[in-house]
Amino acid sequence: MTDQTPSTGAPGPRRPRGSGGSHRETEVERLHRLEGASRVDQRRGDTRRHVDAATVAGLDIPTRPDPAAPPTSVAQSGPTGFPTPSGPARARRRSRRGGMTRFLGLLGLLGFLVTWQLLPLTGIVNPAYLPPASAAITDLFRNLGLAAFWEAVGDTMWQWLLGMVIAVTAAAVLGFVIGSSTVLRRFTNSTIEFLRPVPSVALIPLAVLLYGVDIESALLLIVYASFWQVLIQVLYGVADVDNVAMNTARSYGLGPFARLRYVIFPTTLPYLMTGIRLAAAVALILAITAQLIIGTPGLGAEIAKAQSGGSYVAMYGLVLATGLLGVLINLVMRIIERRVLSWHSSVRTEVVK
Repeated sequence: MTDQTPSTGAPGPRRPRGSGGSHRETEVERLHRLEGASRVDQRRGDTRRHVDAATVAGLDIPTRPDPAAPPTSVAQSGPTGFPTPSGPARARRRSRRGGMTRFLGLLGLLGFLVTWQLLPLTGIVNPAYLPPASAAITDLFRNLGLAAFWEAVGDTMWQWLLGMVIAVTAAAVLGFVIGSSTVLRRFTNSTIEFLRPVPSVALIPLAVLLYGVDIESALLLIVYASFWQVLIQVLYGVADVDNVAMNTARSYGLGPFARLRYVIFPTTLPYLMTGIRLAAAVALILAITAQLIIGTPGLGAEIAKAQSGGSYVAMYGLVLATGLLGVLINLVMRIIERRVLSWHSSVRTEVVK
């Protein structure tokens, strides 16, 4: 068969009839597609892509490596179609989010103080029993210059620290021992579930009978309440150890202490730090409670003295001091947790967000 397509007379390879018209139609279709995509992006608010599409539509085909490729890749736009910030833009957004969080926190605190100020001033609450917030804050600043105030703060923090050291040490050791043995875990499960819900304040009569009003009474309550917070977290952490990792460690000949050091402890450490942070707040609460009820030295005892003496302004000033101590302890524990777990994915993800 012979080729019946007429020659165009130009040198080079022959083109089928109508190739120029087909190329022109393809070009027109491509421009319409880009124009339509730019209109969709403009309706979504993505003006940058609209400008890029309009710019690309005016270019010749050889100037772009792939004319059909979108002006913004999926990796750059993200699954939602909007550009994903990276580098300095992400840092600016994180800074704005942190600033907004701090602003809302201060706004909530200011709202609480304004409400407290208005309640006695408007007569909703008797001002003799609930003085305005401004009076309590003024008395708190006055206490900052008194040696007796700092002595009470020192007694409270000393009891808190001793109780935390005893509770964390005992709970961590017992948690690793019990969690590493299936028999011990089953043997102690019912005992732990029975003792754990017992409120620490229910042990106040026992503490007074054993130790009177000495510091040991407060330590008994602090250790009992903080111990379960840490022990339960350690048991969860030991149970979360990957069996494949344990079997691999055994196959490499690692002994029990080496497996505890290189496999169990890194997995349990985030749980342990969470338990310590929770126990820190509980220990402060029990320290103040023991001082308030039993009478051991500290801020709680000073609050009880102010309440019995009818000095309600001083009492609320000391209550504010205990609240500030709780905030300070929580901040310190979070800083320690972030430093200890800086290698963990949860802390790295929190920092990136």
